[in-house]
Amino acid sequence: MVLKLKPTMRLKRRYLLISNANKEEIERVILDYLGILGWAKAAPFFVSESENKVILAVNREELNNIRAAFEIALTKAKIIRVSGTLKGLKK
Repeated sequence: MVLKLKPTMRLKRRYLLISNANKEEIERVILDYLGILGWAKAAPFFVSESENKVILAVNREELNNIRAAFEIALTKAKIIRVSGTLKGLKK
């Protein structure tokens, strides 16, 4: 028997399209800026990865902190677009 969560208990996620990055670089940027506790609060989840683009799902409340981490980081990785759904992200 599979128990379902009520909609109010689910994590509300935002999806970020990040260019010029790989998983290791994204993890390093988030951990350097937010630390372990910030990583746990943001609950990042890698949805897909292509040649130079990564789709990352994060907790809605921590979106501003994730954006700040990428702005401060001295890398080529940039957030191109943020959306509430994967379908809206791919437009």
